[in-house]
Formats: sequence, structure tokens, C-alpha cells
Amino acid sequence: MSKKKKFKETTIEDFYDLKLEHVDELVAALRDENYEPQGEISMNISDCTGVDSPDNVTKKGKQKQFDPYKRDWLNRIPTWIKAIFIKWWFAGAICWFIDIGLPLADDFDRMIVTGMVLGLVVDILINPLFHFMESDRKEFNPYMMFPFPFKAFWTFFTNLIYYVLVMWCVSLCYEGLNALIHLINPDTSWYMEPLLFGVFCVIADMAFIGIKDLIVYLVKRFRKKESAVNV
Repeated sequence: MSKKKKFKETTIEDFYDLKLEHVDELVAALRDENYEPQGEISMNISDCTGVDSPDNVTKKGKQKQFDPYKRDWLNRIPTWIKAIFIKWWFAGAICWFIDIGLPLADDFDRMIVTGMVLGLVVDILINPLFHFMESDRKEFNPYMMFPFPFKAFWTFFTNLIYYVLVMWCVSLCYEGLNALIHLINPDTSWYMEPLLFGVFCVIADMAFIGIKDLIVYLVKRFRKKESAVNV
């Protein structure tokens, strides 16, 4: 005769080890503005989590404190460095896979294809990544040509057209660089490679974005003056 295993029945608060007394204190604090908690609130990680672990103790034997506002190392990097690096890295990767990887002999075809792929990557990957990383201050907006948080078909096509224009400027940068090199040595030319391509792409992109931001600023300033005069 087989023995049936008996499972120990337990309540949900025992299973999840809920701190019901702290929940009651929170509810009372929300109901009463003059409520004062009993005893000092501990910020030790062991007390907050209910788990006494050696990782919660420093090398000096002190309890590690819980800091809900602690910033990780990524948030300590300035926004402009993160935005420029992401743009530069993706542009260099596209140069490697498209300009170098695809057998496109015609320079015009290469410019069109590379610009369209770059616009596609910006619309699908880079801009959503910026929106994911930004806070309510929208600090990544100055690094996007079309900083709209919603997906629309027109932003997809405008990004394609815009980055073809950016690629045309990048090709002009290479022509200017080679013109300077030919003044020194006519037999030497600088061909496209990911590192300098990414730099030229970021410079052209940020130049157009800067012009756009300046126009938006002037229009807002003009409208503000008009509204102030009408009042």
C-alpha cells in the first residue's frame, strides 16, 4: 500500500513571508496625516529584505544600507556621451556590414542603400532605445531628429529620407578629406572604414539636428512674443 505524501498547508502570508505589521503601518500612515511610526525605521538591507546574508555586510562588519535613490554606473555617464557613442557605434556597424560587406560597385547606390539602412536602424533601434533610457526630462530629445514617443508611419519614411541626406553629407566629407590628401600625395586616398565613417555620420547628423532645434526654438520664441503682445 503506497503512502500518500502529506503537504503542509500554510497561509499565504507564511508562504511569502509578508511583513503584515509594516503593511498596517503604511495603511495607517496614508489614512492619518499626523501618524508617526513607532520606533526607528531601519534602512539595513537585511532588515528591509528579511534575509540575513553575508553580502549585506561590508568588509568592516557594518550593515549595508538600502538606498532607493542610488544611481548605477550607467546613469553617472553624461547623456551626451551615451547618445553620441550609440550613434557612432551603430553607424560604424552599418558601414562594416553595408559599405564593406555588400558588393555595391556604384557609389550612388551604396549611398542610397546605406542611408536607408541607417534610417531603418534609427527608427527601429536607436530612437526606441533613447526613449527607454530617458527620464521625464526627455534629455535624449536633442539627439533625435524626430523625437516623437509614438510610432507613426510618417516618421519611418522621413527617417529613411533624412539619413540618405546624412549619407550624402558623409560622402562629401570623404571627398573633401581626399581632396586635402591629394594636395600632399595625389596617389593616396582614404577609403570608407567604420571608425571615421561613424565620426562623419555623427557630425552631419548632429549638425542637422542642431539646425532643427534652432528653428524650433526661434518659432517658439516668436509665438511667445506674439501671445504676449496680444494679451
